[in-house]
Amino acid sequence: MNTIVSLVRTACTLESIRSSISESVNLTNFNLNSSIKSVVIKPNLCYYWDAATGQTTDPQVVSGIIDFIREKYGKDVDIKVVEADASAMRTNYVFSILGYEKLAKEKNVKLFNLSNDHLEKKTVIVNKRELTFQVPQLLLNCDLFINVPKLKVMRETKITCAMKNLFGCIGYPRKVIYHKHLDEAIVGINRLLHPHLTIVDGLIALGRFPVKLGLIMAGVDPFSVDCVASQILGYKPSKVRFLKLTMKDGIKKPEEIVTRGASVAEFKKNLQKPKFTSSTYWFNAQSWLLKTYCKMARDVIPPPLEKD
Repeated sequence: MNTIVSLVRTACTLESIRSSISESVNLTNFNLNSSIKSVVIKPNLCYYWDAATGQTTDPQVVSGIIDFIREKYGKDVDIKVVEADASAMRTNYVFSILGYEKLAKEKNVKLFNLSNDHLEKKTVIVNKRELTFQVPQLLLNCDLFINVPKLKVMRETKITCAMKNLFGCIGYPRKVIYHKHLDEAIVGINRLLHPHLTIVDGLIALGRFPVKLGLIMAGVDPFSVDCVASQILGYKPSKVRFLKLTMKDGIKKPEEIVTRGASVAEFKKNLQKPKFTSSTYWFNAQSWLLKTYCKMARDVIPPPLEKD
């Protein structure tokens, strides 16, 4: 069965973003027949970086999604925008700093810290490795779960988009404990959490440098979205380890993915891959110095060391 991923070009204005979100979702043939009363939106709020850096989900995209939901399901739907604490990030602060408190007031929606939810311990086995996660109950019980990642590269995993954004849903703040087996952890949490819809913020994408890409992507399957995202970012899906691990199950097949709307090539040409190999030595040296500083100063771990 073919899986659809849509790509729609947009201008970085609220009106254009709203229109592009609607078009992108409609191209995927997304439809929920059941009555929708509760909606959860999970953006990617990675540390305290402004959306202009390409690191975090733009509030304008979330605003457009809220409008889309209310137009489709009515004004009485309970909408929550959620994020979880990380080692070097506190959700309550990031909501304020990145403009989400302002958005919540304007749109009359709620903000929720997943780390404060009732957390269910769930265990999965990936690549013969047992992994246990604390999963927020809210994500398991809502009527509509929308994943809103960024399109960007990451040193450890090459790309980070739909599947990696679900890693950020883990309720336990010290997600650094999974970094030794990060690819397996990404696959594992995706076996437990199943968003109904993924809408990618590609207004500004992060390759070697932040680039104004003007892209909205959508799909119902995070793996399929990431396969298309990896191509835009310059990687074959088979060369991205967490995608390769997902393919090993035999259920997910990149050749069954169909794209609609704009072409992958149209966006791919605008992004340059970072040269991870040449900078690994200096990154490791800087990481050691920063960790040493943290231990001596008892300060929080700086953002380059925490990528959840």
